[in-house]
Amino acid sequence: MENKMNPRRLMIIASLIFGMLFGAGNLIFPVHLGQLAGSHWLTASSGFLISGVLIPLMALLAISITWSNGIYDLALPNGRTYALIFLILIHATLGSFFATPRTATVPYSIGIAPHLSASANHIGLLIYSACFFALTYYFSTRQQRITTLIGKLLNPAFLLLLFAIFFLAMIHPLGAASGTAITGAYQHAAFTNGFLQGYNTMDALASLAFGITVITAIRHFGLKRDRTISFAVAKSGILGMAGITIIYLALTWLGATSLHNFALSANGGTALSQIAHHYMGTAGDAILATLATITCMTSAMGLVVAFSQDFHRRFPKISYKAFLRFNCTLSFLIANLGLNQIIAWSTPVLMFLYPLAITLIIMSIASPLFNRDPLVFRITTVLTLIPAFFDMLNASPAIIRNTGFAQAMISLASKYFPFFSNGFGWLSFGMAGMIIGLGIHFYRHNAQKAPTKQTASSSEME
Repeated sequence: MENKMNPRRLMIIASLIFGMLFGAGNLIFPVHLGQLAGSHWLTASSGFLISGVLIPLMALLAISITWSNGIYDLALPNGRTYALIFLILIHATLGSFFATPRTATVPYSIGIAPHLSASANHIGLLIYSACFFALTYYFSTRQQRITTLIGKLLNPAFLLLLFAIFFLAMIHPLGAASGTAITGAYQHAAFTNGFLQGYNTMDALASLAFGITVITAIRHFGLKRDRTISFAVAKSGILGMAGITIIYLALTWLGATSLHNFALSANGGTALSQIAHHYMGTAGDAILATLATITCMTSAMGLVVAFSQDFHRRFPKISYKAFLRFNCTLSFLIANLGLNQIIAWSTPVLMFLYPLAITLIIMSIASPLFNRDPLVFRITTVLTLIPAFFDMLNASPAIIRNTGFAQAMISLASKYFPFFSNGFGWLSFGMAGMIIGLGIHFYRHNAQKAPTKQTASSSEME
């Protein structure tokens, strides 16, 4: 008899999902969103929850429904070359270039940097990030204990620390969120801007990367049938994402209310530090530093493990630990460039990758309806690639965006691409690709059935 996922096991896997997803960006971006949206915080949160919660959950379901072993398998209908390039781009973004270095720079920036002089911050970040990634490597080499470490030890400690801030904020709120100022971009487009802010969490990409880690953990409980595993992923995923949803709403509300006491901050890390200090003083600063370090380290563990598993699978001659060492070392080096530089250069990359990831996730979930026909995947992907490139140029730092070539491309897209000015130039192209691909698929399917029916009718007449 196959084992079943009892409530206790579901909670362990849900906690694993929560711990792997909730990291650096999940702390700072909702708070900053609240400050930007002001009294429109709830509308902005709705968009943020779709891209930051619903789509990552769909990514986990896509991995389980297609029985994929990771990003490469999921993207394989687009061809081996595309699947490998997509794998490398996702892991470069989640790995050594953006997300993984950010897991160290965020807790340092909001918990330690404010207490050091500008001249001492470089050495401080160097020491902190070295310790951070050394511990990340140590824990990640013990794969068999990752569920226990994240699900039973680190998450409860993090939740207790975060609850203390929320509790004090509920008892003594900084002010009414409904009465706060709204920045220009959120006056009439709070939902769409909130949706785009959700890209910064990188959770949809992360779910694609370590979805196989979640499925492996479920299999360790004795589940073998694909349908049973898919249901377990769905149930535990909903539980884990529900916890993230509650925290997102609380953080966004905190950001909106903070405008009564503090000016609009450059980033959510500064705002969160100010809020914690307001309620807890120096003790709050220490709690926030500990909170951020714990949650970001759990996220870093999930990212480096997923990176090493996927690349070891693709290049088996290189050991899992060798990939771990490479990722942790390079992440340490890039982390020392600073948080602002990491965020500035990650935004255009996310504007390019997210449309490709979203369409891939949707097609994978719907793939049983069209037998995972590669034609549907390829037409949709090709049409999505075009506006995604233009979105990337539009979101690039000034050094690239202000070039003659970039300005010409942006002007062209602004005239001819629907919703481009809102950051959704890919939407109409992706939908058109899926409609065209499905139309061709079902036309071919029906055409193949027709001769069979004619042959059967002729046989009956004879």
